[in-house]
Amino acid sequence: MANHTIAETISIPYLEERGLLSWLTSTDHKRISIMYLLSISTFFILAGISALLFRLELLTPGKTIVDPHTYNVLFTFHGAVMVFLFIVPGLAASFGNFLIPLMIGARDVAFPRLNLGSYYLYVIGAIIVLVSLSKPADTGWTFYTPYSIKSGTDVILLTLGIFVLGFSSILTGLNFIVTIHKLRAPGMTWHRLPLFIWASYATAILQLLATPVIGITLLLLVAERAFGIGFFDPAKGGDPVLFQHFFWFYSHPAVYIMIIPAMGVISEVIPVFARKPIFGYKAIAYSSLAIALISFLVWAHHMFVSGMSDMAATIFSFLTFLVAIPTAIKVFNWTATLYKGSIDLKSPMLYALSFIFLFTIGGLTGVFLGALAVDVHLHDTYFVVAHMHYVMIGGTVMGFLAALHFWYPKMTGKMFNEKVAKIAWAFVFIGFNVTFFPQFILGTQGMPRRYADYPPQFHSLNELSTIGSWILGIGMFVMAINLIRGLFNGEKAPQNPYNSLSLEWQVPSPPPHENFEEIPNVTDWTYGYGKKSA
Repeated sequence: MANHTIAETISIPYLEERGLLSWLTSTDHKRISIMYLLSISTFFILAGISALLFRLELLTPGKTIVDPHTYNVLFTFHGAVMVFLFIVPGLAASFGNFLIPLMIGARDVAFPRLNLGSYYLYVIGAIIVLVSLSKPADTGWTFYTPYSIKSGTDVILLTLGIFVLGFSSILTGLNFIVTIHKLRAPGMTWHRLPLFIWASYATAILQLLATPVIGITLLLLVAERAFGIGFFDPAKGGDPVLFQHFFWFYSHPAVYIMIIPAMGVISEVIPVFARKPIFGYKAIAYSSLAIALISFLVWAHHMFVSGMSDMAATIFSFLTFLVAIPTAIKVFNWTATLYKGSIDLKSPMLYALSFIFLFTIGGLTGVFLGALAVDVHLHDTYFVVAHMHYVMIGGTVMGFLAALHFWYPKMTGKMFNEKVAKIAWAFVFIGFNVTFFPQFILGTQGMPRRYADYPPQFHSLNELSTIGSWILGIGMFVMAINLIRGLFNGEKAPQNPYNSLSLEWQVPSPPPHENFEEIPNVTDWTYGYGKKSA
């Protein structure tokens, strides 16, 4: 009876077939996307809470609330969960699953059962990661050897959980590639594809090619701990720096697995709320593929102080500057799209503009770190922490929140309170900058990262950073309450509340089970805003 009441209150077709079993056995890409969205949002909350706790520990020098070992555990949990359970699968698995078939005019993904199996693998990997908390790892989320080999904590279980998660990522990427190639509606040519599809395609290539590397690396680490084989142990002829090469060969492309889907979201949101055609469509589309290609060539810029030769360091520095070019193409084209546009500052647009501003800061500071002389000074300082968060949170999470607010009416059939959403955005934007911008200054002053304590001269900026984390947390809380309230009490969403030209907005909100009564015949460009035909 309770389920029936919820279904009637929310009025989402995904709930018409009631009961947990109907969800666990569903191959509907929309239901699977909702399950992904709920799961990754749960882990985002858990990772956020751990960040608030260790940020509270850094409020004052010395011990504030936890000892150094507990700090290392919180730091490891935050990094591993935020990266592997939220940011990597976040946009690709949740919004990618929901939008790709709708945007290309298909009824579902190419392999619906494989899609459900990918979600099960995600859940199994997540459960293993949570079980590892019985004796939690304290290595940091990068699991650097030799400490990860010798740590008395449960590194094996945590790395096995991430290994399983990798299979989910690989199968999802394979499914999306085949779907985009084979299931496009008649007339949906490559140059009529929405830019989110181009971004999802580039991301899927990275998932398919890069993820096996981290899987093999983590298996080698498990074998090292379990059997003492000696891949990374110098005493047995191994090399601990080899682990870093393997890890970053995956993890730098993984940065783009995290950020390229967010770039696709911004490319969808900006033209809708600027009421202008996207500027430089082909340049944005092909720059996603360029980023995917070059990202495989820059991994060692994380290792400039590891002892590599001057020639190798110079080459990797050059390639780091090179990857900034296709990224800058996107930023300039988004800015050109905004120029003289009829801009509507609704909450999705606010998050999209925040993405451009914050990600540009993250990208610019990445160029600083790509310069050899500067990197030697800033390596392993809080400057790197700030840079990483301006890219991952200022980029990926802002893109995620833009997508959540933009497609919320399509996914739920309900509208949230726009005024409250703008208030939440203000808290999130201000809180983020108050949290992380002081860390750039701390880094230039020499404060090292990954430490549970710091000298007294760094107190005031750490105190400001911790206060900022509270403001950011309040903004996230207000946003969550607003979206949950809209689900139950929000007004019924019209079919196309934002007047978008993309295919997913041409079906009811929320979409029916098979998306389209008849497969559409595409005859026009997705971004023809301002034209009479639009």
